[in-house]
Amino acid sequence: MATVVTDRERQVADRLYGRRRIVNSVAIALGCLTAAFGLFFLGWILWTLVSKAAGGINWALFTQMTPPPMQEGGLANAFFGSAVMCALAIAIGTPLGVAAGTWLSEYGRARKLGMAVRFVNDILLSAPSIVLGLFVYTAFVMQTGGRFSALAGAIALAFIVLPVVVRTTDEMLQLVPTTMREAALSLGVPHWKVIVQVLYRSASAGIVTGILLALARISGETAPLLFTAFGNQYWNSDIMRPMASVPVVMYQYAGSPYESWQQLAWAGALVLTSFVLIVSLVARAILLRKRISHD
Repeated sequence: MATVVTDRERQVADRLYGRRRIVNSVAIALGCLTAAFGLFFLGWILWTLVSKAAGGINWALFTQMTPPPMQEGGLANAFFGSAVMCALAIAIGTPLGVAAGTWLSEYGRARKLGMAVRFVNDILLSAPSIVLGLFVYTAFVMQTGGRFSALAGAIALAFIVLPVVVRTTDEMLQLVPTTMREAALSLGVPHWKVIVQVLYRSASAGIVTGILLALARISGETAPLLFTAFGNQYWNSDIMRPMASVPVVMYQYAGSPYESWQQLAWAGALVLTSFVLIVSLVARAILLRKRISHD
């Protein structure tokens, strides 16, 4: 039976449609203005960084040590120290984070203990990095006679890596279809083999992405290293002694009255920003390629 639409109903519908179009247009315009506002200041910051740091990018930056005041030098020891501490932090935090995320997804999903662990992990995920640095300073540095070291810095950074990897592993494993678990278990495969050979393979792209994002985050942390690794003007490869890092050197040199130090700080900031950008792009490329292969 056909529905008869009166002229009055049609007029009311046209008015409602016109009002919705106006509201939609205003919302889109405000969203575009907000995005343009944020992109403008982001571009301004990047332009300032590139313009001030371009003069300091040279071969000496990567081959010479941090210099005394009013002398030329580079950040070789700082780059080495940052690489060592970030690698140690990833090596410490990744296995623990993957194991904890696996337990949350496969064993503690419906338990009260699992809910408590997730709650604590969320708190740790949003905790200020300086608090984690102070904790490691109290629990590790002070207990070893007040000795600052690269190992202490790596432990502080590992506390930042840990909640990121836990959250990523937990969520990626939960995204794996339940039918895959049931199909493997129906064949008599032990649960731990299902996790290792089925779930990890399916969620590997997401887990690796989380690890890379955690690496990008810790590469620019300064506050935890001020209380743990402290810094070193010279080359040091002993992880039980103070070690230089790019964020700490930037913090020290940016506030100095010497132009040579300020130039090194800008150059270090540009290199660090470029590294974070490259790591983020690699993480997104890995995740995108995995999605395309699934499709």
